[in-house]
Amino acid sequence: MHNMTNMRTYLSRKDYYYDLPPHCIAQSPADKRGMSRMMVIDRTSGSVTHRMFGDIAEYVNAGDCIVLNDTKVIPARLRGTLHTQNNEPNEKKAAVEMLLHKRLRGDTWEVLCKPARKCRIGSRVVFGEGLLEAEVVSILTDGLREAAFFYDGDWDSVLARVGEVPLPPYIKDCMLDESDIKERYQTVYAKDKGSAAAPTAGLHFTAELLEKIKSQGVIIAPVTLHVGLGTFRPVKTENITEHKMHEEYYGISKSSADEITKAKHENRRVIAVGTTSCRTLEGNFAKYGKITPCEDKTGIFIYGDYQFKVTDALITNFHLPESTLLMLASAFYTRERILDAYKTAVQEKYSFFSFGDAMMIL
Repeated sequence: MHNMTNMRTYLSRKDYYYDLPPHCIAQSPADKRGMSRMMVIDRTSGSVTHRMFGDIAEYVNAGDCIVLNDTKVIPARLRGTLHTQNNEPNEKKAAVEMLLHKRLRGDTWEVLCKPARKCRIGSRVVFGEGLLEAEVVSILTDGLREAAFFYDGDWDSVLARVGEVPLPPYIKDCMLDESDIKERYQTVYAKDKGSAAAPTAGLHFTAELLEKIKSQGVIIAPVTLHVGLGTFRPVKTENITEHKMHEEYYGISKSSADEITKAKHENRRVIAVGTTSCRTLEGNFAKYGKITPCEDKTGIFIYGDYQFKVTDALITNFHLPESTLLMLASAFYTRERILDAYKTAVQEKYSFFSFGDAMMIL
């Protein structure tokens, strides 16, 4: 008999790999918000249709409940210089970058440091010619640090002066200046400050398009998930079931919870705009057994044959190979068919990732 012990029975990270030519990665957004392309996939018929995002009004019906993530990106990228306590000459003035990951309490944040080896306990980093200082107070896992910040005046004002919008590392050649980036790497309905990255599916919506959809009798239900490492941290384990998601803060108001619950009870569609809205809904339902208003954290990892309890349709962008976002989109349809759609998207010259085109899975 053959030895069966070596046969793979789990989903591998490599099962979610696809070839993407570098020129397909959008370096800047479309000239005008909402002018992106949109691939529409019907899970029932298997059809794939190529449209523009502005056509989305044709795919929503009166009574549909669209769930948006209203988180607001903060200028979370801080570039500074290191001042160590013992003033070692080779360490002094070394360049250090901190990415604000999440506020722990008061002016103490969890931050991602580069290079992490330079940021030891007691290390002080100065930003913006002394407008802001940080001291590393503890070392966490995965290159993360706990840092206390010191400044005069108002935190948001100081951060606006010192920080930058943290564009993803695959955007190397954005044509926009910093003020334009701050506007375009933000949804038009962004409200609740706290994200280190934008919920990118929502970037396509204009205020006019949302009003048009609402005039058709569609209900808009905002939720909040502050996008952090849980969303964009790469999967490093070969067996994806061993990947551990970082928890992210989310909030659902009573009015949104009521609208979503009512839609489900009346068999009306709940359409999640983006993987973060989807994870908020599914994470909340998994914990409470129904959509429940709360402020909480979720580390839900959606992949494989996950059974969606709340989400009936998904609007999303095209995601990185081997990412948890691609795994979620694959779970919403099937891995093979999503990868086929991605292959079609490459052939049809769609733009990929944060500033790229959209996909609607019905």
